[in-house]
Amino acid sequence: MPGARDHGPGYWEPAARTVTTEGDVVLLVPWDSPTARAAAYAQDDNLTCVMEITDVAPVAVRQRIRGRAWLAGWLTAVRNEDRARFERLLAERHPEHSPSYTEADHPAWMLVRLETGEISVDDLWGAGCVEPADLGAAEPDPVGRHEAELLQHLHSAHGDQVRGLAGLLGDRGGAAVRDVVPLALDRFGLRLRLTAVEGRTFDARFDFPEPVKDTGELRHAMHTLFAASMG
Repeated sequence: MPGARDHGPGYWEPAARTVTTEGDVVLLVPWDSPTARAAAYAQDDNLTCVMEITDVAPVAVRQRIRGRAWLAGWLTAVRNEDRARFERLLAERHPEHSPSYTEADHPAWMLVRLETGEISVDDLWGAGCVEPADLGAAEPDPVGRHEAELLQHLHSAHGDQVRGLAGLLGDRGGAAVRDVVPLALDRFGLRLRLTAVEGRTFDARFDFPEPVKDTGELRHAMHTLFAASMG
C-alpha cells in the first residue's frame, strides 16, 4: 500500500483468506496491522493496494521460486451486510477458525476486502493476466492442499523412482542427468527439475492420462508413471 512501512516478517500475514465468487479477496488480518488501520480509514474505496503472492517449491532446488502473482485493486474494511456473508465464507473454507469474526468476539482481528481490478501471473507454466471473474469461478486443485508433503515424500522415500523418470526423456535424460528433484504436482501431472552433468538445469513435465480427482487417483497415476519408466 502506498506509504505503508514494513513492520517485520509475519506482520502482514493474514490468519485466513479466501476468494469470493466475484474474484475479490477477503482477509482476516491483525487489527493493529497497517492493512487494518489503512482499511478502517479508507474513504470511497480509494485505497489502492497490491497483493503479491510468491510460490516457493517445498523441496530445495536451484531457482526455488516457482512463480508469482499480483492482485491489484482497492482495499476496504468489511462492514454492514457483507460482514455476515464473508464470515460464513471464511468459516466454511477455514473450519479451524471460529464461525464469527466480529470485533466483539475477536478484537485482535479485522476483516478486509481487496476488490481486485487486475491480476497477473508469472510462473512455470507461463505469464499472463487473469480476469477477476475467472479467479472467482476457479475450483481449488484437489492435489494442492497436500502437494508440499507429497513432493517431500517423493523426494525422501522414492528418490530412485523419481530419478528413473528421467529415462523417459530419451536423449535429454538417462546418463546425462546427475540430479532429479520433484518440483510441482497437480491434478494434471508431475514436474521435475533436472540437473545435467555439465550443471545445466531444466524442467520436464509428465502429464497424467487424465486429471486426477483425489489422492486415490493420484496414487494410481503415479504408479502408472513409475511403471512406464521401468518398462
